[in-house]
Amino acid sequence: MNTKKWLAVGTCVSALGLFSACSDDETSPVIPPVPESSSAIVPNSSADIVPTSSAIVGSSSSVVTPPPVLSSSSEGVIDSSYTNMGVSEIMYNAPGKSDLEWVEVYIKKGPDISDMQLSNLRLDGAVSFSFPTGSLKKDEYIIVTNNVDLFNQTYAGKLPAGCRVFGPWEKDPKTNAVAKLVNEGDVVEVKLKGEGDVSAAFSNLPPWPSLADGNGRTLVYRGGNEADPTSWGASAIENGNPCVGGDQVVGDATVRLNEIKPYSLGESDGWIELYNYGSAPVDIKGWELESKLKGKKWTIGGANTVVPANGYLLLEATADVFGDGLYLSDNGDEIYLYEVAAGARTGKETSLMIFAGKQSSGIVEVTGGTIAQGAMSTETPGAANAILKAGPIFISEIHYHEKEDDPNDLEFLELVNMGTTDVTLVENVNNTPQGWKIEGVNMTFAAGDAIPAGGKMVLFNDSLKEKTALLRARYTIPETVPVRFYAGKLSNRGETVAVKKPYSFVSKDDGTKQWYYEISDATLYSDRWPGMTDADGKGKSLNRKDFTTMGYGSAVWSVLAPTPGK
Repeated sequence: MNTKKWLAVGTCVSALGLFSACSDDETSPVIPPVPESSSAIVPNSSADIVPTSSAIVGSSSSVVTPPPVLSSSSEGVIDSSYTNMGVSEIMYNAPGKSDLEWVEVYIKKGPDISDMQLSNLRLDGAVSFSFPTGSLKKDEYIIVTNNVDLFNQTYAGKLPAGCRVFGPWEKDPKTNAVAKLVNEGDVVEVKLKGEGDVSAAFSNLPPWPSLADGNGRTLVYRGGNEADPTSWGASAIENGNPCVGGDQVVGDATVRLNEIKPYSLGESDGWIELYNYGSAPVDIKGWELESKLKGKKWTIGGANTVVPANGYLLLEATADVFGDGLYLSDNGDEIYLYEVAAGARTGKETSLMIFAGKQSSGIVEVTGGTIAQGAMSTETPGAANAILKAGPIFISEIHYHEKEDDPNDLEFLELVNMGTTDVTLVENVNNTPQGWKIEGVNMTFAAGDAIPAGGKMVLFNDSLKEKTALLRARYTIPETVPVRFYAGKLSNRGETVAVKKPYSFVSKDDGTKQWYYEISDATLYSDRWPGMTDADGKGKSLNRKDFTTMGYGSAVWSVLAPTPGK
């Protein structure tokens, strides 16, 4: 969401409570569609880990309908009298170290666009691009790329007649070069007349498919909330299928990594729990497990390798199961399990983040029947998982979509310390200070930042940094409540926001440090949560009502008037 300019630009400010509105968009906004239903899912990472190796994938692929437990919830009702945009395919990391990147855009529902330029159709977020004049028809799929010539060379003779390719997208102001999609993940927004029609996420971290991470496939939208990883799959066709909708994806394995316990020095070597949500038992002997952090693979063996239907299998991380033994670091890791048939990987996979810390990490089902990953509050080997561990710092309020006709309405986040002691937001790890961070809004805390026991902190966009007094007056924020600022922005449609505490680090050969983080709280909020439309540009906020676990799913939130710092 673009922060309003009344506080960011002095000429837009007249007096507190009488601010003149400044807008980036000269056209009137599209009336928002009726929100769709949604689900909560995984924080993008528990550690800022860049994978050290890529997955090796067999040439064969199965194409199946995603199982209900892993698929996104239904899209709900969208007002078809208005044009609703969508993202159907993303190439963020092309194979062979190619620089090619592209996004496929289409009209999801509603009428045609008579002129894309007059309608102010554009990309925002990870990359920016304003479409030229020309119509866009429903059921037409168009491409926006960083390099039109390279795109045409790559797909020469493979594109359907009439395929329209636009680009390049705008330059990155920091580098003055054409912007890049960050492989570790970001959000692509498609906006029509200023509104954020869709926020399409992508990432190379679990549970996103590794096939799309430089391994020859694209990310293909398969239905549901575009900010949810389970709404995407790897393309069944090598290099994707641009300008064609309804693409097939590589199917999911019915066996998933369900909970993983890292080693504890002098106590145990750790274990891996698998869950089979299918109706038939699955023998995983010969399947391959991979640690991205270690860049190492193991072939599963041992006497018991059958995962029963709708049941669990516990694998101790010992030599008879994993050959030379499996030692999983408590710094955090990305673990992938690949199905192997006839001696080759099929493309089916399951993945799980090991979150930093001594506790196990796993998957829980949340509102809508979908899943979320995180550190577990209690270890449950061989049984259904407990709730996700969270706290003491929680996200207590999210005002993600400003009221368009009210220049005094601003996006913000509110944090609360539900613990009994003060929390200093800079940790001293092995005599090295490092700030907590908030993933999703690009914020790292600095020396002096703290939240007292039972206290709160309010965060605004850093374009408002010089207006702290006005912000306090606008929202009557007590002087005892610290106000801080983040560099990013909250999506109007929904995104992952995670509060992360530095846990440990590893010194790299180039003198830098690789930091690992515990998750204190995380959510994937959504404008599609049923019954919560008043938080979507209508002046109200998402307010936390349940602090027993992480903030996934609409059940832990309510919609109330904004009350930052109170």
